[in-house]
Amino acid sequence: MSDLIELDALGASGPYRSRNRLTVADVTGTPVAKLSLVPRLFVERSLAALHRAAVEPADERARAIAQAGQVFATETIGGLSVEEYQHTVSRIAGMPISVVRGATTDIAGSAAEAYRSAVRARPDGAVNDWRDPLTRHGNAVWTRRDGVLAVHAPGNEPAVHTLWLEALALGYRVAVRPSQREPFTPHRLISALREAGFGSDVVVLLPTDHSVADDIIRAADRAMVYGSESVVEKYSKDSTVLSQGPGRSKILLTEDDWQSHLNTIVDSVSALGGMACVNTTAVLVEGDPAPVAEAIAERMSAIPSLRPEDDKAVLPVQPLARARAIEQYLLDHARGATAHLGGDGVVDDLGDGSAVLRPAVFQVDRSDAPQTGIELPFPCVWVAPWSRAEGIEPLKNTLVITVINGDEALIDRLVGEPTISNVYIGDHPTYWMAPGIPHDAYLAEFLMRTKAMIRD
Repeated sequence: MSDLIELDALGASGPYRSRNRLTVADVTGTPVAKLSLVPRLFVERSLAALHRAAVEPADERARAIAQAGQVFATETIGGLSVEEYQHTVSRIAGMPISVVRGATTDIAGSAAEAYRSAVRARPDGAVNDWRDPLTRHGNAVWTRRDGVLAVHAPGNEPAVHTLWLEALALGYRVAVRPSQREPFTPHRLISALREAGFGSDVVVLLPTDHSVADDIIRAADRAMVYGSESVVEKYSKDSTVLSQGPGRSKILLTEDDWQSHLNTIVDSVSALGGMACVNTTAVLVEGDPAPVAEAIAERMSAIPSLRPEDDKAVLPVQPLARARAIEQYLLDHARGATAHLGGDGVVDDLGDGSAVLRPAVFQVDRSDAPQTGIELPFPCVWVAPWSRAEGIEPLKNTLVITVINGDEALIDRLVGEPTISNVYIGDHPTYWMAPGIPHDAYLAEFLMRTKAMIRD
């Protein structure tokens, strides 16, 4: 136990090692690290310091974030090289190491573009600074709504930490409560930001137990929270909290020529280990869904079961007990559906206390079947029939929808639907993302506002 990695809290006065520490284990149950959990008083003092902290000029913030991205992706931090960090995250979170490596590159790239990405949300009629000459004749100024953002971070994919970098670029001070399941990425990133020049009173890491978690949100001005549908419901009436819940991303096939798009369909389900909100949860087919489901199942059945640190791993790995619980949930909710893959279970026991979650493909008999809204942390897809007479009702409440061969009238309705965040037309996977392109609207829409100004 003395060889465990120590993950200190990163407070406003520097690193802090508490007496209350949580053991972080890998997927086999083997202890890997000790995570310091901070008490309520520490949270209050840290957030108070963030509220008092000065805001550096925009160009200095942009430079420091870009530098931090390079430090994160290339240098040894907290005694861990990049390769050691990636191996550790793969082992504790059970995600394929290729996903962790890709996320490392994504974080560095997003850091380099954080400020430019954030200001793409600025209205064309506004300027960034009241000192701009245009304000002498009257103009809009783009400014922060508040000063401090709290982030309750998830542990399902390291690249989610690219988003709050935009808040830092816009001049917010940021407090991150890391996932107890995967605290390594935010710890490494905040350490890199401090090495690049950000003060310890500008960005902090506050690991807590659940009894203290809401104190971080209450002490901040605004918050971004990731979680289940119950988390979304909990904060649904609080306009200062931006909830990031299940994606329920979908693919709509509107013509017979789906075979040429099979690679994109399968990739949308299985990429990123099938663990992300942008993975496809449901495929809706105009016509008979059975051949589509059969083809997806045949392709996905060939994916090998490997340990997460294997270079060829595609599927996620979980502690055996958790994997069994996920499997049972799936089978309980799949009753009445036709199993093309996974009907006998999805757990592949690796014999070391961990198990691979193998793909599942189920066919349901209608587009509004409740199963199409079930999102699980591995490659699991529900294939359903759809007809134009049903319209877009079965397609609502979707983070991403990829429409293959849709007509303009259908696309118009999808783009105009408030509960659909992103519409991809043609052969584009649902997990496609790029710096400067909104994930679920621009974060700056939540963080910024315009003010009118005229000056002498």
